[in-house]
Order: sequence, then C-alpha cells, then structure tokens
Amino acid sequence: MAVVTDPSQVCLGDRPLIVCDIDEVVLEFLSPLTAFLRSHDYDLLPRSFKLHGNIVSRRDGSEMGKEQFSAFLEMFFENQNLWQTPANRAAETLHALSDDADIIFLTAMPPRHHTIRRNLLDRFGLSFDMIASEEQKGPIVAALHDRRDHPVAFIDDIQRNLLSVAEHVPDCLLINMMASADFKPFAPPPVGSILTASDWDHAGDLMRRHFSAALSNA
Repeated sequence: MAVVTDPSQVCLGDRPLIVCDIDEVVLEFLSPLTAFLRSHDYDLLPRSFKLHGNIVSRRDGSEMGKEQFSAFLEMFFENQNLWQTPANRAAETLHALSDDADIIFLTAMPPRHHTIRRNLLDRFGLSFDMIASEEQKGPIVAALHDRRDHPVAFIDDIQRNLLSVAEHVPDCLLINMMASADFKPFAPPPVGSILTASDWDHAGDLMRRHFSAALSNA
C-alpha cells in the first residue's frame, strides 16, 4: 500500500483504528542496529535509554560523537532492508487484528528513506498504509481519528509520543511496547493511562478488550 504524509489521504472503514509506530514496535530496531554497528567495529551498550553516548568503539571503548552517530544512523536507514525484520509475533497479531480494525503505521523516519521502508514492510506482508511524518504524533492521530465514534489504539516505544497522543486523543488506548529486552529495563515507567505490553500477544489482548468494552458501551 501507499506512503502518505497527510492523514486526510487515508481512507478508514466503519470500525476501530489501530495506529502503530514502526521502529522497535513493528520492526526490530535496536538489535539490528547493534549488529550493523558491530560490523563497523562499534557496539551499542544497554546502559541507559538512549542511543547517543551508548555507542562505543570495540577497539578502544571511546564513545561515538554526535556527527559520526548521525552518519551511521543515516547509513543504517539506507540499508535497513538488509538488517531489519519484524518483531516477534508482530505480523501475525496485526493480520489477526486487521479482521476487525483498520491499521495504520506511523513512522518518524526521515522522508528520504520512506520508499525503502515501504518496500521492506511489503516484503514481510505488512502492507498496511504508512504515514511518514516527523511532526508530533498526537495531532496526526487526532486527524486520523477525527472524533469518530469508534475506539482507537496507539502503540509506541517512546513515552513522549504516547503523551502527545494522550493530549490530543484523550479516549485513545495507549500501549507502550518495545522489542529489545536489553533496553526495556531502562525505559521510563508508564505514566497516566499508558499501559505496558510485554509482547505482541499481550498488546493484541489489550486492544481486543478495549475495543470490546468500547463497543459494548456504545
């Protein structure tokens, strides 16, 4: 399916909506990034919930600088199709959920890499519409939902994105989930109405219960 930048270009059905982040949610990110860095004699160390400052030389332990990190991240996204694969149970769970809900991917990746990401997702059968934007995610989800009477869920690994959606779509189910077991312990604890899913099966159960409760109260 298509890559779009304007939520108004997305056509939704008369049913619930699921909006998913991609990196570290639908696709593995930190594990393949670590493998990519190791192929260049660097390592990503799980010692805090950030990338910059945790990438070190495998030769002398020196930290990678910001400009060099930006260059390596650019190279990784240019070659993401060689490194990234779906998170465990992501494809199966999303396809099962798509029987009863519309699914939209929302990625903050730089626009120049959108085509390679679209092709990568399609290769794994994840052919749901993808919105590519570096704007705040809350207004985008609000524009998609457009105050419909149907329930909506949003899944992301970054708390600020979840809080942005909470601000703009107060009735949205907010699920925090990340694929990396190594970095998960360093994630900030959930606040407000954010729920934490241990894996995709758990996330699927949370969404089904939310949709069922919302529809029964309609």
